[in-house]
Amino acid sequence: MRHLRLFVTVADELHFSRAAERLGMAQPPLSQAIRRLEKELGAELFDRSQRGVRLSAAGAALLDEARELLAREERLRALARRAADGDLGTLRAGVPPDTTAAVLSALLAACAEHAPGLSVDLQEVTTEEQLRLLSCGGLDVGLVHHPVDATELRLGPEIPLDLGVVLPRTSPLARLPEVTLGELSGHDLVLFPRAHAPGWYDRILDVCRAAGFVPGRLRHASNPEFLLALVTAGHGVAFDQGPMARKEPRVAWRPLADRPLTLRAGGAWPAGRGAHPAARRFAELAAQVLARDHIATSRRADAPRPSDDSPRPWSVVYG
Repeated sequence: MRHLRLFVTVADELHFSRAAERLGMAQPPLSQAIRRLEKELGAELFDRSQRGVRLSAAGAALLDEARELLAREERLRALARRAADGDLGTLRAGVPPDTTAAVLSALLAACAEHAPGLSVDLQEVTTEEQLRLLSCGGLDVGLVHHPVDATELRLGPEIPLDLGVVLPRTSPLARLPEVTLGELSGHDLVLFPRAHAPGWYDRILDVCRAAGFVPGRLRHASNPEFLLALVTAGHGVAFDQGPMARKEPRVAWRPLADRPLTLRAGGAWPAGRGAHPAARRFAELAAQVLARDHIATSRRADAPRPSDDSPRPWSVVYG
């Protein structure tokens, strides 16, 4: 390819000295390189005479093909650079099952804007399962709930997400502007199964006990809809950022006083040279999306709420 590049330059200039100057090299090595190319091809590419240099029939026939080969080489190099930068191919990314539709949509849109040629294969996977898949090569990057064992991982920015409490709307605590953990004493607690994120699960219970809330009974719900159903039926309270509770009018979400429960979420990917080149950028984009979503959620939570005693609109039933 180097010899073809030299040939095209000489063909453009039809003058060895000018071509050598343009290439930043001396004329003798350029002439020698063209001779070697002609010998390899078995044809003279230039007619050399005292009147000057012009393309031979073979050189004229080769020129367009040479230009196309060089253009293809440049496209190949550009393609390799994009793949090395993580702008092409497929990125297998894990996200927790409780990730909201708004976050998923914003994350995919951010990835598409940053790397249009990259296909993101999102998989709904618990934190513990993500760690297993990251270690065995089943995932390229994950969005995990901390704390996690990061011995063989690289971690992206952690975003703090304050949790509130989800209560039955009929609960007296639902009339308060905010609730302390101690005021939940005597209630059962609905949590995700410990196997989903052991570190975060244990942290929640430690904080609750330290604040005087020892759940009467622990109930587990993997599915957000099942969790809401248990709270609605009076089988316990739950912790959430807020969006999930707004789907169910029979429950109320209230902030926790002093923000004692802060979920920290962030990207994680395998350490080492074999990591996917787009993993770090995915983790950074996920952090940006989570931060924006949390700000928007906090603003909605701080907006004035109508009192439960305020008049409500009539229900209309059509026959």
